[in-house]
Amino acid sequence: MLVLVYNKFMALKKIKVKKKNMKKKPAKNFNFSNKRTKIVATIGPASESEKSLKSMIKAGMNVARFNFSHGEYSWHRMAIRRVKKVSDELGANVAILADLQGPRIRINVEKEISLKKRSDIYIYEIGADILKGDENPIFIDKINIIKNLKKNQEILIEDGLIKLKVIESKAKYLKARVVNGGIVKDHKGVNIPGADLDIEVITKKDKRDLDFVLEHDIDFVALSFVKNGKNIKKLKRIIKNKIKNAEKFPKIISKIERQEAIINLNEILEETDAIMVARGDLGIEMDESRVVILQKEIIERSICSMRPVIVATQMLASMEKNPRPTRAEVSDVSNAVIDHADAVMLSGESANGDYPVESVEVMTRIIEKTEESAYDDVHGPLSCVLNSDYVLVVRSAYELARTFNAQAICMISVSGFTARLVSHFRPDQDVFVATNNKKILNQFSLLWGVDGYLFDKKDKLESYIDKMIKQVKSEKKLKKGDKVVLIIGKNVDGEKMRLLGIKKIK
Repeated sequence: MLVLVYNKFMALKKIKVKKKNMKKKPAKNFNFSNKRTKIVATIGPASESEKSLKSMIKAGMNVARFNFSHGEYSWHRMAIRRVKKVSDELGANVAILADLQGPRIRINVEKEISLKKRSDIYIYEIGADILKGDENPIFIDKINIIKNLKKNQEILIEDGLIKLKVIESKAKYLKARVVNGGIVKDHKGVNIPGADLDIEVITKKDKRDLDFVLEHDIDFVALSFVKNGKNIKKLKRIIKNKIKNAEKFPKIISKIERQEAIINLNEILEETDAIMVARGDLGIEMDESRVVILQKEIIERSICSMRPVIVATQMLASMEKNPRPTRAEVSDVSNAVIDHADAVMLSGESANGDYPVESVEVMTRIIEKTEESAYDDVHGPLSCVLNSDYVLVVRSAYELARTFNAQAICMISVSGFTARLVSHFRPDQDVFVATNNKKILNQFSLLWGVDGYLFDKKDKLESYIDKMIKQVKSEKKLKKGDKVVLIIGKNVDGEKMRLLGIKKIK
Protein backbone atom coordinates (compact mmCIF):
# COMPACT_ATOMS: atom_id res chain seq x y z
CA MET A 1 0.00 0.00 0.00
CA LEU A 2 2.81 2.37 0.89
CA VAL A 3 4.47 1.73 -2.47
CA LEU A 4 1.25 2.59 -4.33
CA VAL A 5 0.80 5.82 -2.34
CA TYR A 6 4.41 6.71 -3.00
CA ASN A 7 4.12 6.06 -6.76
CA LYS A 8 0.96 8.19 -6.90
CA PHE A 9 2.77 10.98 -5.06
CA MET A 10 5.69 10.80 -7.50
CA ALA A 11 3.34 11.12 -10.43
CA LEU A 12 1.92 14.37 -9.00
CA LYS A 13 5.11 16.01 -7.84
CA LYS A 14 8.74 15.98 -9.03
CA ILE A 15 11.32 16.82 -6.41
CA LYS A 16 14.90 17.53 -7.37
CA VAL A 17 17.55 16.72 -4.83
CA LYS A 18 21.07 18.08 -4.94
CA LYS A 19 23.58 15.25 -4.91
CA LYS A 20 25.97 17.13 -2.64
CA ASN A 21 23.59 16.92 0.32
CA MET A 22 23.68 13.14 0.26
CA LYS A 23 27.43 12.59 0.20
CA LYS A 24 28.89 10.70 3.12
CA LYS A 25 30.23 12.79 5.96
CA PRO A 26 33.82 12.34 7.13
CA ALA A 27 34.26 9.55 9.65
CA LYS A 28 34.55 10.75 13.25
CA ASN A 29 37.00 7.96 14.03
CA PHE A 30 40.00 8.66 11.83
CA ASN A 31 41.12 5.02 12.08
CA PHE A 32 38.14 3.67 10.15
CA SER A 33 37.26 4.65 6.60
CA ASN A 34 33.83 5.80 5.50
CA LYS A 35 34.30 4.62 1.91
CA ARG A 36 31.64 2.66 0.00
CA THR A 37 33.94 0.59 -2.23
CA LYS A 38 35.50 -2.27 -0.25
CA ILE A 39 39.16 -3.32 -0.18
CA VAL A 40 40.40 -6.92 -0.44
CA ALA A 41 44.00 -7.22 0.76
CA THR A 42 46.16 -10.33 0.38
CA ILE A 43 47.86 -11.47 3.58
CA GLY A 44 51.46 -12.68 3.36
CA PRO A 45 54.83 -12.47 5.08
CA ALA A 46 54.80 -8.67 4.85
CA SER A 47 51.45 -8.33 6.64
CA GLU A 48 51.16 -11.35 8.95
CA SER A 49 51.93 -9.60 12.24
CA GLU A 50 49.11 -8.49 14.52
CA LYS A 51 50.43 -4.94 14.36
CA SER A 52 50.27 -4.87 10.55
CA LEU A 53 46.84 -6.51 10.46
CA LYS A 54 45.45 -3.97 12.93
CA SER A 55 46.88 -1.10 10.92
CA MET A 56 45.49 -2.49 7.66
CA ILE A 57 42.00 -2.91 9.14
CA LYS A 58 42.09 0.63 10.52
CA ALA A 59 43.32 1.85 7.13
CA GLY A 60 40.33 0.31 5.32
CA MET A 61 40.85 -3.42 4.68
CA ASN A 62 37.46 -5.19 4.55
CA VAL A 63 38.42 -8.66 3.29
CA ALA A 64 41.60 -10.61 4.08
CA ARG A 65 42.61 -12.82 1.15
CA PHE A 66 44.70 -15.96 1.56
CA ASN A 67 46.36 -17.22 -1.62
CA PHE A 68 46.63 -21.01 -1.46
CA SER A 69 49.13 -21.06 -4.32
CA HIS A 70 51.65 -20.27 -1.58
CA GLY A 71 52.29 -21.11 2.05
CA GLU A 72 52.05 -24.12 4.34
CA TYR A 73 48.90 -24.95 6.29
CA SER A 74 50.66 -24.08 9.54
CA TRP A 75 51.22 -20.53 8.29
CA HIS A 76 47.67 -20.14 6.95
CA ARG A 77 46.24 -21.44 10.24
CA MET A 78 48.27 -18.93 12.23
CA ALA A 79 47.43 -15.99 9.96
CA ILE A 80 43.70 -16.76 9.75
CA ARG A 81 43.50 -16.94 13.54
CA ARG A 82 45.31 -13.61 13.82
CA VAL A 83 42.90 -11.90 11.42
CA LYS A 84 39.92 -13.16 13.43
CA LYS A 85 41.52 -12.19 16.75
CA VAL A 86 42.46 -8.69 15.62
CA SER A 87 39.06 -8.12 13.97
CA ASP A 88 37.27 -9.06 17.19
CA GLU A 89 39.52 -6.78 19.24
CA LEU A 90 38.77 -3.84 16.94
CA GLY A 91 35.07 -4.66 16.60
CA ALA A 92 35.52 -4.73 12.82
CA ASN A 93 33.71 -6.95 10.33
CA VAL A 94 36.53 -8.43 8.26
CA ALA A 95 35.78 -11.37 5.97
CA ILE A 96 38.27 -14.12 5.12
CA LEU A 97 38.69 -15.21 1.50
CA ALA A 98 40.48 -18.46 0.58
CA ASP A 99 41.75 -18.29 -3.01
CA LEU A 100 42.23 -21.80 -4.43
CA GLN A 101 45.16 -22.26 -6.81
CA GLY A 102 43.26 -24.16 -9.49
CA PRO A 103 44.89 -26.03 -12.40
CA ARG A 104 47.97 -23.87 -12.66
CA ILE A 105 50.32 -25.25 -15.33
CA ARG A 106 54.01 -24.87 -14.53
CA ILE A 107 57.39 -25.42 -16.13
CA ASN A 108 59.87 -27.99 -14.76
CA VAL A 109 63.57 -27.51 -15.59
CA GLU A 110 66.69 -28.81 -13.84
CA LYS A 111 68.52 -25.53 -14.39
CA GLU A 112 67.77 -22.08 -15.77
CA ILE A 113 67.66 -22.09 -19.59
CA SER A 114 68.34 -19.08 -21.79
CA LEU A 115 66.05 -19.01 -24.83
CA LYS A 116 67.10 -16.93 -27.83
CA LYS A 117 64.65 -15.48 -30.32
CA ARG A 118 63.98 -17.71 -33.38
CA SER A 119 65.69 -20.72 -31.81
CA ASP A 120 63.88 -24.09 -31.60
CA ILE A 121 63.30 -26.05 -28.41
CA TYR A 122 61.51 -29.20 -27.24
CA ILE A 123 58.81 -29.32 -24.57
CA TYR A 124 57.91 -32.64 -22.99
CA GLU A 125 55.05 -34.09 -20.97
CA ILE A 126 56.17 -34.77 -17.44
CA GLY A 127 57.82 -38.23 -17.28
CA ALA A 128 58.33 -38.52 -21.06
CA ASP A 129 61.62 -39.71 -22.57
CA ILE A 130 63.98 -36.97 -23.77
CA LEU A 131 65.08 -36.87 -27.38
CA LYS A 132 68.68 -37.87 -27.96
CA GLY A 133 71.01 -34.88 -27.83
CA ASP A 134 68.57 -32.53 -26.07
CA GLU A 135 70.64 -30.98 -23.29
CA ASN A 136 68.03 -28.45 -22.15
CA PRO A 137 64.72 -30.30 -21.79
CA ILE A 138 61.67 -28.34 -20.65
CA PHE A 139 58.76 -30.20 -19.07
CA ILE A 140 55.13 -29.24 -18.51
CA ASP A 141 54.02 -30.54 -15.12
CA LYS A 142 50.55 -31.76 -16.17
CA ILE A 143 49.66 -34.82 -18.22
CA ASN A 144 47.22 -34.63 -21.16
CA ILE A 145 48.42 -31.15 -22.13
CA ILE A 146 50.90 -31.89 -24.92
CA LYS A 147 48.50 -34.05 -26.95
CA ASN A 148 45.93 -31.23 -27.11
CA LEU A 149 48.30 -28.63 -28.56
CA LYS A 150 48.42 -28.20 -32.31
CA LYS A 151 50.72 -26.45 -34.77
CA ASN A 152 50.80 -22.63 -34.36
CA GLN A 153 49.49 -22.81 -30.79
CA GLU A 154 51.08 -20.13 -28.60
CA ILE A 155 52.66 -21.03 -25.26
CA LEU A 156 53.35 -18.21 -22.80
CA ILE A 157 55.73 -18.55 -19.83
CA GLU A 158 56.06 -16.32 -16.75
CA ASP A 159 53.08 -14.00 -17.33
CA GLY A 160 53.73 -13.94 -21.07
CA LEU A 161 57.28 -12.58 -20.88
CA ILE A 162 58.46 -15.59 -22.88
CA LYS A 163 56.44 -16.54 -25.96
CA LEU A 164 56.74 -19.78 -27.92
CA LYS A 165 54.89 -21.09 -30.98
CA VAL A 166 54.36 -24.79 -31.68
CA ILE A 167 55.83 -25.88 -35.03
CA GLU A 168 55.52 -29.66 -34.57
CA SER A 169 53.23 -31.69 -32.31
CA LYS A 170 53.76 -35.28 -31.14
CA ALA A 171 52.03 -37.42 -28.51
CA LYS A 172 54.55 -36.76 -25.71
CA TYR A 173 56.49 -33.71 -26.87
CA LEU A 174 56.32 -30.51 -28.88
CA LYS A 175 58.82 -28.69 -31.03
CA ALA A 176 58.42 -24.95 -30.53
CA ARG A 177 60.02 -21.80 -31.91
CA VAL A 178 60.98 -18.95 -29.59
CA VAL A 179 59.09 -15.76 -30.49
CA ASN A 180 60.13 -13.75 -27.42
CA GLY A 181 63.19 -15.05 -25.57
CA GLY A 182 64.30 -14.92 -21.97
CA ILE A 183 65.43 -17.03 -19.03
CA VAL A 184 63.20 -20.04 -18.26
CA LYS A 185 63.17 -20.77 -14.52
CA ASP A 186 61.81 -23.79 -12.70
CA HIS A 187 58.17 -23.73 -11.53
CA LYS A 188 57.18 -20.65 -13.55
CA GLY A 189 53.57 -20.44 -14.70
CA VAL A 190 52.40 -21.32 -18.20
CA ASN A 191 49.44 -19.92 -20.16
CA ILE A 192 48.13 -21.52 -23.34
CA PRO A 193 45.56 -19.07 -24.78
CA GLY A 194 42.54 -20.55 -26.51
CA ALA A 195 43.54 -24.20 -26.05
CA ASP A 196 40.87 -26.72 -25.07
CA LEU A 197 42.79 -28.47 -22.30
CA ASP A 198 41.72 -31.68 -20.61
CA ILE A 199 42.21 -30.41 -17.05
CA GLU A 200 39.94 -30.55 -14.02
CA VAL A 201 39.23 -27.03 -12.74
CA ILE A 202 39.06 -28.31 -9.14
CA THR A 203 42.34 -30.14 -8.58
CA LYS A 204 43.36 -32.64 -5.88
CA LYS A 205 45.31 -29.86 -4.19
CA ASP A 206 42.21 -27.63 -4.27
CA LYS A 207 40.18 -30.35 -2.55
CA ARG A 208 42.80 -30.70 0.20
CA ASP A 209 42.95 -26.92 0.59
CA LEU A 210 39.15 -26.78 0.70
CA ASP A 211 39.08 -29.32 3.54
CA PHE A 212 41.49 -27.09 5.45
CA VAL A 213 39.67 -23.79 4.89
CA LEU A 214 36.22 -25.20 5.69
CA GLU A 215 37.57 -26.32 9.07
CA HIS A 216 38.47 -22.68 9.72
CA ASP A 217 35.01 -21.30 8.91
CA ILE A 218 36.10 -18.93 6.15
CA ASP A 219 33.59 -16.61 4.45
CA PHE A 220 34.52 -16.80 0.75
CA VAL A 221 36.13 -19.40 -1.52
CA ALA A 222 37.58 -18.15 -4.83
CA LEU A 223 37.62 -20.70 -7.66
CA SER A 224 40.43 -20.19 -10.18
CA PHE A 225 40.27 -20.68 -13.97
CA VAL A 226 36.50 -21.13 -14.04
CA LYS A 227 35.26 -22.27 -17.46
CA ASN A 228 31.50 -22.57 -17.02
CA GLY A 229 28.61 -22.91 -14.59
CA LYS A 230 29.24 -26.64 -14.15
CA ASN A 231 32.54 -25.89 -12.37
CA ILE A 232 30.68 -23.83 -9.75
CA LYS A 233 27.95 -26.44 -9.32
CA LYS A 234 30.63 -29.04 -8.65
CA LEU A 235 32.29 -26.88 -6.00
CA LYS A 236 28.91 -26.29 -4.33
CA ARG A 237 28.30 -30.07 -4.21
CA ILE A 238 31.69 -30.66 -2.61
CA ILE A 239 31.02 -27.99 0.03
CA LYS A 240 27.50 -29.31 0.76
CA ASN A 241 28.92 -32.80 1.31
CA LYS A 242 31.30 -31.40 3.90
CA ILE A 243 29.06 -28.83 5.64
CA LYS A 244 25.51 -29.78 6.59
CA ASN A 245 24.57 -26.44 8.18
CA ALA A 246 23.63 -24.06 5.35
CA GLU A 247 24.30 -21.06 7.60
CA LYS A 248 27.99 -22.02 7.57
CA PHE A 249 28.34 -22.09 3.77
CA PRO A 250 31.02 -19.80 2.34
CA LYS A 251 30.12 -17.74 -0.71
CA ILE A 252 31.79 -18.72 -3.99
CA ILE A 253 33.78 -16.16 -5.98
CA SER A 254 34.40 -17.09 -9.62
CA LYS A 255 37.66 -15.74 -11.04
CA ILE A 256 37.27 -14.60 -14.63
CA GLU A 257 40.67 -15.17 -16.19
CA ARG A 258 40.23 -17.20 -19.39
CA GLN A 259 38.44 -16.87 -22.73
CA GLU A 260 35.95 -19.64 -21.94
CA ALA A 261 34.76 -17.72 -18.88
CA ILE A 262 34.01 -14.65 -21.00
CA ILE A 263 32.03 -16.77 -23.46
CA ASN A 264 30.12 -18.48 -20.64
CA LEU A 265 29.76 -15.43 -18.39
CA ASN A 266 25.95 -15.56 -18.26
CA GLU A 267 25.81 -19.12 -16.91
CA ILE A 268 28.66 -18.35 -14.49
CA LEU A 269 26.72 -15.36 -13.16
CA GLU A 270 23.67 -17.57 -12.62
CA GLU A 271 25.61 -20.03 -10.45
CA THR A 272 28.21 -17.96 -8.62
CA ASP A 273 27.84 -15.72 -5.57
CA ALA A 274 30.45 -13.17 -6.66
CA ILE A 275 32.92 -12.38 -9.45
CA MET A 276 36.61 -11.49 -9.52
CA VAL A 277 38.04 -9.80 -12.61
CA ALA A 278 41.47 -11.49 -12.49
CA ARG A 279 43.22 -9.22 -14.96
CA GLY A 280 46.63 -10.90 -14.74
CA ASP A 281 45.81 -14.15 -16.50
CA LEU A 282 42.98 -12.52 -18.46
CA GLY A 283 45.51 -10.13 -20.01
CA ILE A 284 47.68 -13.10 -20.99
CA GLU A 285 44.88 -15.31 -22.28
CA MET A 286 43.46 -12.49 -24.43
CA ASP A 287 44.69 -9.41 -26.25
CA GLU A 288 45.75 -7.06 -23.45
CA SER A 289 44.16 -4.11 -25.28
CA ARG A 290 40.75 -5.69 -24.63
CA VAL A 291 41.16 -6.16 -20.90
CA VAL A 292 39.95 -2.72 -19.80
CA ILE A 293 36.82 -3.05 -21.98
CA LEU A 294 36.18 -6.56 -20.68
CA GLN A 295 36.64 -5.28 -17.13
CA LYS A 296 33.91 -2.69 -17.63
CA GLU A 297 31.61 -5.22 -19.28
CA ILE A 298 32.11 -7.80 -16.51
CA ILE A 299 31.46 -5.17 -13.80
CA GLU A 300 28.29 -3.97 -15.51
CA ARG A 301 26.93 -7.49 -16.06
CA SER A 302 27.80 -8.53 -12.50
CA ILE A 303 25.99 -5.55 -10.99
CA CYS A 304 22.99 -6.22 -13.24
CA SER A 305 22.98 -9.84 -11.97
CA MET A 306 23.27 -8.69 -8.33
CA ARG A 307 26.66 -10.33 -7.95
CA PRO A 308 29.39 -8.48 -6.01
CA VAL A 309 32.41 -7.88 -8.27
CA ILE A 310 36.09 -7.44 -7.37
CA VAL A 311 38.69 -5.84 -9.64
CA ALA A 312 42.07 -7.48 -9.06
CA THR A 313 45.73 -7.61 -10.12
CA GLN A 314 48.47 -4.95 -10.17
CA MET A 315 46.24 -2.11 -9.01
CA LEU A 316 49.09 -0.52 -7.04
CA ALA A 317 51.89 -2.86 -8.17
CA SER A 318 54.65 -0.27 -7.95
CA MET A 319 53.98 0.03 -4.20
CA GLU A 320 55.60 -3.35 -3.66
CA LYS A 321 58.86 -1.39 -3.75
CA ASN A 322 57.86 2.28 -3.66
CA PRO A 323 55.98 4.32 -1.02
CA ARG A 324 53.90 6.09 -3.67
CA PRO A 325 51.86 4.70 -6.59
CA THR A 326 52.22 5.79 -10.20
CA ARG A 327 49.67 8.19 -11.68
CA ALA A 328 48.45 5.36 -13.93
CA GLU A 329 47.77 3.16 -10.88
CA VAL A 330 45.79 5.92 -9.17
CA SER A 331 43.74 6.27 -12.35
CA ASP A 332 43.24 2.49 -12.47
CA VAL A 333 41.76 2.34 -8.97
CA SER A 334 39.62 5.44 -9.60
CA ASN A 335 38.17 3.97 -12.78
CA ALA A 336 37.16 0.77 -10.97
CA VAL A 337 35.37 2.94 -8.39
CA ILE A 338 33.69 5.02 -11.10
CA ASP A 339 32.51 1.78 -12.74
CA HIS A 340 30.91 0.94 -9.33
CA ALA A 341 32.86 -2.23 -8.61
CA ASP A 342 32.07 -3.59 -5.15
CA ALA A 343 35.74 -4.01 -4.27
CA VAL A 344 39.29 -3.46 -5.45
CA MET A 345 42.11 -5.83 -4.51
CA LEU A 346 45.73 -5.73 -3.41
CA SER A 347 47.93 -8.77 -4.14
CA GLY A 348 51.71 -8.61 -3.86
CA GLU A 349 51.46 -5.04 -2.57
CA SER A 350 50.10 -6.20 0.78
CA ALA A 351 51.39 -9.79 0.82
CA ASN A 352 55.08 -9.37 0.03
CA GLY A 353 55.69 -5.67 -0.55
CA ASP A 354 57.65 -3.18 1.48
CA TYR A 355 54.56 -1.01 2.15
CA PRO A 356 51.55 -3.22 2.97
CA VAL A 357 49.80 -0.79 5.33
CA GLU A 358 50.61 2.22 3.16
CA SER A 359 49.11 0.40 0.14
CA VAL A 360 45.78 0.06 1.94
CA GLU A 361 45.95 3.69 3.10
CA VAL A 362 46.64 4.94 -0.44
CA MET A 363 43.87 2.80 -1.93
CA THR A 364 41.42 4.11 0.68
CA ARG A 365 42.35 7.73 -0.11
CA ILE A 366 41.89 7.16 -3.84
CA ILE A 367 38.48 5.56 -3.23
CA GLU A 368 37.33 8.33 -0.91
CA LYS A 369 38.40 11.13 -3.26
CA THR A 370 36.75 9.41 -6.21
CA GLU A 371 33.53 8.77 -4.31
CA GLU A 372 33.40 12.42 -3.28
CA SER A 373 33.53 13.48 -6.93
CA ALA A 374 30.65 13.90 -9.36
CA TYR A 375 32.09 11.12 -11.53
CA ASP A 376 31.02 8.47 -9.02
CA ASP A 377 27.38 9.52 -9.23
CA VAL A 378 24.57 7.14 -10.13
CA HIS A 379 21.80 9.24 -11.68
CA GLY A 380 19.07 6.61 -11.57
CA PRO A 381 18.33 3.02 -10.56
CA LEU A 382 20.63 0.50 -12.23
CA SER A 383 19.12 -2.27 -14.35
CA CYS A 384 18.58 -5.67 -12.74
CA VAL A 385 18.02 -9.10 -14.30
CA LEU A 386 15.81 -10.11 -11.38
CA ASN A 387 12.16 -9.28 -12.00
CA SER A 388 10.14 -9.68 -8.83
CA ASP A 389 8.15 -7.90 -6.14
CA TYR A 390 11.36 -7.70 -4.08
CA VAL A 391 13.02 -5.53 -6.72
CA LEU A 392 9.98 -3.24 -6.81
CA VAL A 393 10.05 -2.84 -3.02
CA VAL A 394 13.77 -2.00 -2.90
CA ARG A 395 13.58 0.25 -5.95
CA SER A 396 10.73 2.14 -4.25
CA ALA A 397 12.87 2.47 -1.12
CA TYR A 398 15.75 3.76 -3.26
CA GLU A 399 13.51 6.37 -4.94
CA LEU A 400 11.92 7.31 -1.62
CA ALA A 401 15.33 7.95 -0.07
CA ARG A 402 16.41 10.09 -3.04
CA THR A 403 13.20 12.09 -3.19
CA PHE A 404 12.99 12.94 0.50
CA ASN A 405 16.73 13.43 0.98
CA ALA A 406 17.03 10.66 3.57
CA GLN A 407 20.36 10.18 5.27
CA ALA A 408 20.27 6.37 5.36
CA ILE A 409 18.50 3.18 4.37
CA CYS A 410 18.11 0.81 7.35
CA MET A 411 17.03 -2.81 7.12
CA ILE A 412 16.95 -6.28 8.61
CA SER A 413 18.54 -8.93 6.37
CA VAL A 414 18.87 -12.43 7.83
CA SER A 415 19.95 -14.21 4.63
CA GLY A 416 21.82 -11.27 3.10
CA PHE A 417 19.52 -11.11 0.06
CA THR A 418 17.92 -7.76 0.94
CA ALA A 419 21.31 -6.19 1.65
CA ARG A 420 22.62 -7.43 -1.70
CA LEU A 421 19.58 -6.04 -3.52
CA VAL A 422 19.85 -2.61 -1.86
CA SER A 423 23.60 -2.53 -2.57
CA HIS A 424 22.86 -3.28 -6.23
CA PHE A 425 21.13 0.10 -6.64
CA ARG A 426 24.23 1.97 -5.36
CA PRO A 427 22.24 4.47 -3.27
CA ASP A 428 23.69 7.83 -2.19
CA GLN A 429 22.55 7.17 1.36
CA ASP A 430 24.36 5.16 4.02
CA VAL A 431 23.17 1.55 4.12
CA PHE A 432 22.89 0.05 7.62
CA VAL A 433 21.93 -3.62 7.87
CA ALA A 434 21.01 -5.65 10.94
CA THR A 435 21.41 -9.44 10.95
CA ASN A 436 21.68 -12.27 13.47
CA ASN A 437 24.09 -14.42 11.43
CA LYS A 438 27.83 -13.85 11.94
CA LYS A 439 28.71 -15.47 8.61
CA ILE A 440 26.29 -13.18 6.75
CA LEU A 441 27.66 -10.19 8.68
CA ASN A 442 31.19 -10.99 7.49
CA GLN A 443 29.98 -11.47 3.93
CA PHE A 444 28.54 -7.94 3.99
CA SER A 445 32.23 -6.92 3.89
CA LEU A 446 32.20 -7.46 0.13
CA LEU A 447 28.96 -5.58 -0.59
CA TRP A 448 29.31 -2.03 -1.88
CA GLY A 449 28.18 0.54 0.68
CA VAL A 450 26.84 -1.93 3.25
CA ASP A 451 27.62 -1.41 6.95
CA GLY A 452 26.52 -4.45 8.97
CA TYR A 453 25.50 -4.89 12.62
CA LEU A 454 25.10 -8.20 14.48
CA PHE A 455 22.38 -8.91 17.05
CA ASP A 456 21.57 -11.89 19.24
CA LYS A 457 19.28 -14.54 17.77
CA LYS A 458 17.47 -14.62 21.11
CA ASP A 459 16.29 -11.04 20.60
CA LYS A 460 13.10 -10.35 18.67
CA LEU A 461 13.78 -9.52 15.03
CA GLU A 462 11.50 -6.49 15.05
CA SER A 463 13.72 -4.93 17.74
CA TYR A 464 16.83 -5.03 15.55
CA ILE A 465 16.26 -1.79 13.63
CA ASP A 466 15.67 0.33 16.74
CA LYS A 467 18.73 -1.17 18.40
CA MET A 468 20.81 -0.63 15.27
CA ILE A 469 19.73 2.99 14.92
CA LYS A 470 20.65 3.58 18.56
CA GLN A 471 24.11 2.11 17.95
CA VAL A 472 24.60 4.05 14.70
CA LYS A 473 23.68 7.26 16.56
CA SER A 474 26.25 6.48 19.25
CA GLU A 475 28.85 6.12 16.47
CA LYS A 476 27.74 9.56 15.18
CA LYS A 477 26.82 8.17 11.76
CA LEU A 478 23.25 9.43 12.30
CA LYS A 479 21.88 12.22 14.46
CA LYS A 480 18.58 13.49 15.80
CA GLY A 481 16.36 14.78 13.00
CA ASP A 482 17.90 12.62 10.27
CA LYS A 483 15.48 10.69 8.06
CA VAL A 484 15.92 6.99 7.31
CA VAL A 485 14.06 4.60 5.00
CA LEU A 486 13.17 1.29 6.67
CA ILE A 487 13.00 -2.14 5.03
CA ILE A 488 12.24 -5.54 6.52
CA GLY A 489 13.97 -8.30 4.54
CA LYS A 490 12.19 -11.31 3.07
CA ASN A 491 11.73 -14.45 5.18
CA VAL A 492 11.96 -12.43 8.40
CA ASP A 493 9.53 -14.20 10.73
CA GLY A 494 8.01 -15.86 7.68
CA GLU A 495 6.99 -12.56 6.08
CA LYS A 496 7.82 -11.19 2.66
CA MET A 497 10.01 -8.14 2.16
CA ARG A 498 8.29 -4.94 3.28
CA LEU A 499 8.99 -1.23 2.83
CA LEU A 500 8.02 0.40 6.12
CA GLY A 501 8.50 3.98 4.92
CA ILE A 502 10.44 6.92 6.34
CA LYS A 503 11.30 7.43 10.00
CA LYS A 504 12.71 10.56 11.62
CA ILE A 505 15.48 9.89 14.14
CA LYS A 506 14.56 11.08 17.66
